[in-house]
Amino acid sequence: MLGHTPKFDIEKHQDAFERYSPEEALTQAIKLFGIGNIALASSLAAEDQALTHMLLSIAPGARIFTLDTGRLPQETYDVMAATMDKYHVNYEVLFPEFSKVEEMTSAHGPNLFRESSEKRVLCCHIRKVLPLRRKLTTLNAWVCGLRRSQALTRADIKKLEWDDANGLVKVNPLADWTPEQLWDYIRKNNIPYNALHDKGYASIGCAPCTRPVVEGEDIRAGRWWWENPEHKECGLHNRRAC
Repeated sequence: MLGHTPKFDIEKHQDAFERYSPEEALTQAIKLFGIGNIALASSLAAEDQALTHMLLSIAPGARIFTLDTGRLPQETYDVMAATMDKYHVNYEVLFPEFSKVEEMTSAHGPNLFRESSEKRVLCCHIRKVLPLRRKLTTLNAWVCGLRRSQALTRADIKKLEWDDANGLVKVNPLADWTPEQLWDYIRKNNIPYNALHDKGYASIGCAPCTRPVVEGEDIRAGRWWWENPEHKECGLHNRRAC
């Protein structure tokens, strides 16, 4: 187990969290774990931008971290800068270990993720999963922007879960939100968002692994579109048990 938290009594709080609004879920999570022991993991996606606005409205000193894989679109950096300016917040920015990236790229080339699902998972593991694990060992809980309607792999997520893969509590305040609710909230509150969303990008990750979606496609269809949808996760949100 990677985290330093004893296994939290999920069942004691899970039903209540399912009834909470996102703001209520964030407020209760901060009360349960303390502002220094919980952080929002932001990919700068629309969901995470909405949560950033909510979280900083509730707790201006809240922690927010983001993973810089080294392959992000410029538009992602632009929305990060705009968010810092608007909310006067600094992100805890995590980078992959450079020696592991060097070793991987030297062995497999810069586009290894297109060669096989195994190599794509390796790239995600080094660039995303390992930096995330390093950060999560410093926390008792983390907040994510996962929604049930995003993908087959997320259809049964709870607003409060035990993250067995990482050994701490995971909070998904937007689990039951629809895309319409999300975008209504963003527009109503004038929240900065990634300009790629206006170009047909429904889900945004690394530049070479993200494309726009067309009408009728699943919102995660633009991520690793060469793989089967039931397996399209990068490893950040693997759910062995809850």
